[in-house]
Amino acid sequence: MIDQAQINQLFDCDMVDAHGEKIGSVKQVWLDDRTGRPLWAEVHTGLFGMKDTFVPIQEARMGQGQIVVPVDKKQIKDSPHIDIEGGHMSDAQQDELYRYYGMIPTASTGEHDRLPGGRQQRGTTTRDTATRDTGARNTGTKDTSRKGGGITRHEEELHAGVRDVEAGRVRLVKHVVTERQDMSVPVRREEVRVVREPVDPNRPADPNAFGDEEAEVTLHREEAVADKTVRPVEKVRLDKETVTDQERVSGNVRKERIDVEDNTTTRNKRNDRNDRR
Repeated sequence: MIDQAQINQLFDCDMVDAHGEKIGSVKQVWLDDRTGRPLWAEVHTGLFGMKDTFVPIQEARMGQGQIVVPVDKKQIKDSPHIDIEGGHMSDAQQDELYRYYGMIPTASTGEHDRLPGGRQQRGTTTRDTATRDTGARNTGTKDTSRKGGGITRHEEELHAGVRDVEAGRVRLVKHVVTERQDMSVPVRREEVRVVREPVDPNRPADPNAFGDEEAEVTLHREEAVADKTVRPVEKVRLDKETVTDQERVSGNVRKERIDVEDNTTTRNKRNDRNDRR
């Protein structure tokens, strides 16, 4: 069962049914005027979260960062549309929801106050009960003339938190590019040169002298060729590291101020030093 101490955890929290089916995210919480106990949660449902649906959370529980309600998702999807005006839920509207969900209504408490959600108001834990009009029964003021008691003053506190969101995705993609390379390689070739050597004059003359004769020499040379081989050069991988930045959040908070009315005079007196804070 969810109590007042857990109200801060409800806003923007995912709601699931007893089977673990996601229903939507909580945007507003409605409290009982008398006890301040959370009764209903206004949940954004639908494909794009555009539909507002009221879900009973009297018997809900928190678990693993989610709100688990003992109501089937299909039943919640087909729940009646409740049009709320002025931030109050009337008894008739509440009874309509009780009848639909097959629950026993609680004692009539007049209208029920809405506790708005949102990140700028996550610190809200209660509602203004000092002077609110509640219709058939005025539960916003207390008669302290018998006991000489006081009025409890409330303030909203702003709390900052963080949540994980996806900032983007990085992936490695390999593709082939072609570039031209020029290399210089030494090559050899054979050339012909004429070598003249003297002969022995006493050597007998060649009988074929004064005849045609030819000699042939084969020349060789080296030719540059290009060949390619594949070899690994490096391995690239992705690694993540966490860096911490500072961001500022802001929001509007409400606080109650108490005025002193002196019935012995016809005007109101305010004790700014002690009573008005």
